[in-house]
Amino acid sequence: MTPPDASGSPGGRWSDLDRPPLNGTALRRALVREGGLWHRLDLVQRTGSTNSDLVARAADEDLAEGAVLVAEEQTAARGRLDRRWTAPPRSGLFFSVLLRPTEVPVARWGWLPLLTGVAVATGLSRVAGVDTALKWPNDLLVTVGGEERKAGGILAERAGDGVVVGVGVNVGLRADELPVPQAGSLALAGAASTDRDPLLRGVLRSLEDWYGRWRSAGGDPAACGLQETYAAGCATLGRVVRAELPGDRSLVGEAVAVDGDGRLVLATAAGVQEPVGAGDIVHLRPA
Repeated sequence: MTPPDASGSPGGRWSDLDRPPLNGTALRRALVREGGLWHRLDLVQRTGSTNSDLVARAADEDLAEGAVLVAEEQTAARGRLDRRWTAPPRSGLFFSVLLRPTEVPVARWGWLPLLTGVAVATGLSRVAGVDTALKWPNDLLVTVGGEERKAGGILAERAGDGVVVGVGVNVGLRADELPVPQAGSLALAGAASTDRDPLLRGVLRSLEDWYGRWRSAGGDPAACGLQETYAAGCATLGRVVRAELPGDRSLVGEAVAVDGDGRLVLATAAGVQEPVGAGDIVHLRPA
């Protein structure tokens, strides 16, 4: 008899023994607890986008804060600037969470994707034993063969009076599976562990911790240590970068700071400092 998959239904989900399915029951037992942030965790085998699904559910249902939706495979995943990407089944962590920081001023909600980046980097570093860095605003970088590679990304979307934050991390992706040469994975970066169950537990616990600190501080990134921690782990600071801005504009300068609003501050050749709140950042020169 074919063993059941992670969702409890029979199927050939064990065909790639290097990529066992996540254990939804064990994850819920470890993460869903009285008084904790995560109140439910749903695991699906395949979907278009966990972010799209959770945004729709937040609109249609009376869904409380702390819902987590995890997928073994996404077929229409979206990144920043509406970029599309796919990955083999069970090759990474693909999940979204619903947050409702109603006691935090909306003007400070822009810190949520940066906060998530810090939490993901912290959780992965602890469990996988691999050095990670953040590219502003929320790309996760690892080092593969002496080169920085993107191994993950974060997308935050408004959902009524809340925010859905989606995370995608390449865990066991092999070199011949990379979608672009600039991509990487924890496995290619020499991670001590690519077991996705403890990785996901570590990331969600780290996110709960950082979110709790930020929320308790009323969203003040300096008071809760978020701004300092983000800057310390940001590979963009100290580099000359090109910011590709909306409206086909671009700006070149040295990234010198992340301000209180989460914007990247560029010192330009004209001798002025300009904050960038949205756009694509290209690293032009190492720090």
